[in-house]
Amino acid sequence: MPCLEDLRLMAYLHGGFPLVDEPYAAVAQALGTTEQDVLQRLQRLLDDGYLTRFGPLFQIERAGGQFVLAALSAPEAQFDAVTAQVNALPEVAHNYRREHALNMWFVVAAESPAQATQVLQRIEGTTGLKVHAFPKEREYRVELRLPLLPPGETLPSPLYPPQEVPHGAGCV
Repeated sequence: MPCLEDLRLMAYLHGGFPLVDEPYAAVAQALGTTEQDVLQRLQRLLDDGYLTRFGPLFQIERAGGQFVLAALSAPEAQFDAVTAQVNALPEVAHNYRREHALNMWFVVAAESPAQATQVLQRIEGTTGLKVHAFPKEREYRVELRLPLLPPGETLPSPLYPPQEVPHGAGCV
């Protein structure tokens, strides 16, 4: 079980990360610890499965890429083998088991729509199973923040508050 310091770190980073030269040092300063402690805690939380992923979210389409939610029906006796085949591809970002006829759902993150199609075809070829693709048609921002800290426990204000990037801003 994560300790209070782990929960404080997760709560502090949930929804914001300082975009500065030394972001982990900035987080450490805000939480009254060291950069090394922040890095070790994050790695341990990942290793122990309390965090499944730690990294940025991108609007991949603005960079020419594509996210595709996909599903297939894996026979129960082959489920683990199919999971290994699907997860072996670097473009597969997430994989979820579901209680449904389509019992395996996964996300393909590709550099282009053509690459996404190729990856889905490769999965069909490798597994011998029909892949159902559900490309993103519209983006919705849903931010779910579950309380991590005990009642009365507070966090410091971010040293570098998140800033909205205007639509269309960025590299040319």
